[in-house]
Amino acid sequence: MLQSKLFTKTRREAPQDEVSKNAELLIRAGFIHKDMAGVYSYLPLGLRVIEKIKTIIREEMNALGGEEVSLAALQNKDLWEKTGRWDDTVVDNWFKTKFKSDSETALAITHEEPITNLMRDHVRSFRDLPAYVYQFQTKFRNEVRAKSGIMRGREFLMKDLYSFSRSVEEHDAFYEKSKKAYLNIFKRVGLSDKTFITFATGGIFSKYSHEFQTVCDAGEDIIYISKEKGIAINKEILDDENAAKDALTEIGVTRESLVEAKAVEVGNIFALGTKFSEPLGLTFTDEAGDAKPVVMGCYGIGIPRLMGTIVEVMADEKGLVWPKEVTPFDVHVIILSQKDPQVCSYAEDLVSSLERSGNSVLVDDRDLRPGEKFADSDLIGIPKRIIISEKTLQSGQIEVKDRATGEVSFMNEGQL
Repeated sequence: MLQSKLFTKTRREAPQDEVSKNAELLIRAGFIHKDMAGVYSYLPLGLRVIEKIKTIIREEMNALGGEEVSLAALQNKDLWEKTGRWDDTVVDNWFKTKFKSDSETALAITHEEPITNLMRDHVRSFRDLPAYVYQFQTKFRNEVRAKSGIMRGREFLMKDLYSFSRSVEEHDAFYEKSKKAYLNIFKRVGLSDKTFITFATGGIFSKYSHEFQTVCDAGEDIIYISKEKGIAINKEILDDENAAKDALTEIGVTRESLVEAKAVEVGNIFALGTKFSEPLGLTFTDEAGDAKPVVMGCYGIGIPRLMGTIVEVMADEKGLVWPKEVTPFDVHVIILSQKDPQVCSYAEDLVSSLERSGNSVLVDDRDLRPGEKFADSDLIGIPKRIIISEKTLQSGQIEVKDRATGEVSFMNEGQL
């Protein structure tokens, strides 16, 4: 990809009304466009990062036995009334509207109701279970405040998986597997050393739900970390005397041993029990011929929130710093003597060689001063920068800079 042809523009300044670090840098680097508060469009660089994150999550969900679907965004009011969640006093962040027939609908905030209803056509007996279904779907939430960039959007992409089991025991076994899959995801995107399984309120069928919280100065949550155990407790639990006592006992730590930190919730998992299957009539016939309600769980990750957290944690004073698995391109080749035929010919051959080796390459072929090119490269944050000029051509070596460490080395082509 030639940078002169790439549909993007870097900017020296972010919009004045943008206060979050992640959105400021992503806008300046040409990854996203702000349409309004809490609503962003993704340009080619940003979309490439989103797709990389989706690929990682998809691989981990498939390894769990998940099957991918795509559910409708427009919602059936009747379904949500059966579970009591259509009422604005119960769920207050709906975007509701009407069809021309005057019947009400809304844009999905989540998908427990529609997926439960859908599964009624696919689950009859114990032989149909367990089942694990997930999707990448746009969600819409009428947030009162939307000042955290892509980390708290009114329109955002979510991965939501739903599990359907024959028993609590079968559900619990999958629930534990999902924890490991989530930790694999956060490890692969470069956040493992800062992300903790966190005991949280909000469990419907079990005592707790579990969040995955990444320590970050931009975080909206307060967690208390046991460095010895490698897990954490959300402040909401510790503020409840009885819940705090139970959680501390279960983890096997004292309150005094916990370390307070600000954090961003990058994922969550919930045991739902039969909260949705019973009112919506999702049952199966067991081995004895008896009808039983399906036991459910849900497992969510906000894709832009995860992307924004990566930016908040890893960016430096010069710009973005992408981990290798989610970078928009693997290598940023910068041509400093783009009017020299020999330099351009050498650059073309080198890029072809890199691509044959499986690397994606962004080539800065623009007619700009070196300082401008280097500043843009730092801002965009691709992990490896290769500089090609008359000087490097004469030396017979290639200048390579690591974006994360700033380390510069000189290599032969075969060492790349």
